[in-house]
Amino acid sequence: MKSIDISPSDYDRHGRLRLPFLFWCVLALQARTWILFVMAGASRGQGDALLTLFYPDHNQFWLGLLPGLPAALAFFLSARREHHPRLWRAIHPLMLLVQLALVLWQPSRWLSGEAISGIGLSLLIIDLFVLWWLATSRRLRACFYSSDE
Repeated sequence: MKSIDISPSDYDRHGRLRLPFLFWCVLALQARTWILFVMAGASRGQGDALLTLFYPDHNQFWLGLLPGLPAALAFFLSARREHHPRLWRAIHPLMLLVQLALVLWQPSRWLSGEAISGIGLSLLIIDLFVLWWLATSRRLRACFYSSDE
């Protein structure tokens, strides 16, 4: 296994390896239904139309909230990861599992009769990239499994 190049600027003031920017993007992607829920609530009259655009079957919306729970946990633990190292290390495989479920979920919706859309195809492509990145990023792995944390 190749080592990763880490410089002193890659550490925060507490001596922890900084989480990559893409990690925060992944959290937002995995919590996308929660973000959509907040946006729909803030838009008042157009909220139902917004939810229907992304989730024509409202039952799918409620299932879509589940992947955001581990993302929220990762967000809250990220600042205190040295205090909960075992739980922090468990977040990485959990995020991989959630991302795999998201990759499989979109095609399952199409197989159950939902029309294939540009939004759905885009989300599938992004989900596949994120799954690949979560599985292969040595920098991210070092943030979760670093021996000094």
